[in-house]
Amino acid sequence: MKYTDEFRDPVAAKGLLDQIATVVDQIGATADSPVHIMEICGGHTHAIFRYGLDKLTPPGIEFIHGPGCPVCVLPMSRVDECVQLAEDPRVIFTTFGDAMRVPGTRKSLMQAKAEGADIRMVYSPLDALELARRNPDREVVFFGLGFETTTPSTALSIQAAAREGLGNFSVFCNHITVPPPIKVLLDDPHMILDGFVGPGHVSMVIGTHPYDFIAQDYGKPIVVAGFEPLDLLQSVLMVLEQIRDGRAEVENQYARIVPEHGNPVSLAAIADVYEPRPSFEWRGLGEIDASGLRIRDRYARFDAEVKFGIGYAAGPRVVQEPEGCECGAVMTGRMKPVQCPQFGTGCTPEMPLGALMVSSEGACAAYYQYGGARAAEPAT
Repeated sequence: MKYTDEFRDPVAAKGLLDQIATVVDQIGATADSPVHIMEICGGHTHAIFRYGLDKLTPPGIEFIHGPGCPVCVLPMSRVDECVQLAEDPRVIFTTFGDAMRVPGTRKSLMQAKAEGADIRMVYSPLDALELARRNPDREVVFFGLGFETTTPSTALSIQAAAREGLGNFSVFCNHITVPPPIKVLLDDPHMILDGFVGPGHVSMVIGTHPYDFIAQDYGKPIVVAGFEPLDLLQSVLMVLEQIRDGRAEVENQYARIVPEHGNPVSLAAIADVYEPRPSFEWRGLGEIDASGLRIRDRYARFDAEVKFGIGYAAGPRVVQEPEGCECGAVMTGRMKPVQCPQFGTGCTPEMPLGALMVSSEGACAAYYQYGGARAAEPAT
C-alpha cells in the first residue's frame, strides 16, 4: 500500500470484519461475555470512534480505553506547577496546544494566559530554543510532556542548548513511559483484559521488545498497530487469532513504521539526557515506580524543577480530582465516559472538569466528538 485511501478501502474493511466475526464465533465471545481488548493509545481510541469501528465490530468485542494519553494522565498538581512557572514575570512559558485548557486546581494555562502570563503555544521544543535565543533577558521554559514519542525531541533540544550554552532555556520535564502503567493494570485483580492493541508512535521509538513482559509474564497477546481503519481492524483480528489459538505473543502490524529494536538515534538521546524517576504520579493510577523520566544531573542547569525549586525538587504534592470527576476510572478502563455523571453536562469541551474532555487523545473527547447519540445517553 502506498496511499492513505488504500488503508480506508471499504471492501478490504468488509473482508477484515467478516474474518473478525468468524474468529469471535470460534472463541465463543458474545455481548454478555465479550473479549476485552485494551487499545493503549489515545490516538487509537479516537480512530476507533472516528471511523465507527466500535459499531462495525461484533458485539463480542469490548474495547477498553487505556491510559495512553499523556495530557490525560498528568496529575493536577503538575498543571498547578505549570501555572506557577508561567505566572513568574521572568518566564516565557512554552507548551503544546493540547495542554493549554487542562484544568488545575486554580486555573488552566489558558486562563493564566488570559490574565497576563506570557504563555506561548509551540509546535516543537526547537521553537522554545529559538525564543530563548531571541530573548536572552528572559527565562524560557518548555513544558516537556508526552510518552516516548515526544521524549527524543526534548532530549535533542536540551543537548542543543548545552552545546550553545543557552543558560536561559529549561524544561519542565513530565515525560513518562508506557510499560510501567500497563503492568499496574495487569496486576489489578479488578481489571479484565484479554489482549492489547499496542501504541504505534511510541513503538516507533522504543521498538516492540519492551512489551515482551505482557506476553511472557502475563500470557496476554499484544499487537502494535497503525492508526488507519484497516490497521486497527487487522490488529484486532491478530489479537483475536492469538486468543483463539491459545498464543500470547508480541506482534507488529505496523511494521512499515515500527522497527523491532526501535530508533537507535532517539534511544541514545533519551539515555544521554534522562534517567528514570524513582516514582511519578499518574492521574487515576497514583504513584508508579520508574514510570517517569527526569533530567540527569549533568544537564541540571536545563531542569526547570531544579532551577525554580518546584515539583519533585520541592517534594511531591497529591491533589484530589474535582468532586464527581471520574477521569481516573475512565482512563483505567473501569468506566466508559458516558457513565461519568458529569459527562456532557458538568463536563464539556467548553467547560471541562478533567483532561480527558479537552485532550486531542482523551477518551471523553472522542465520545463527545464522535459518539453521536451515545453522548446524550444517561449515566448507568
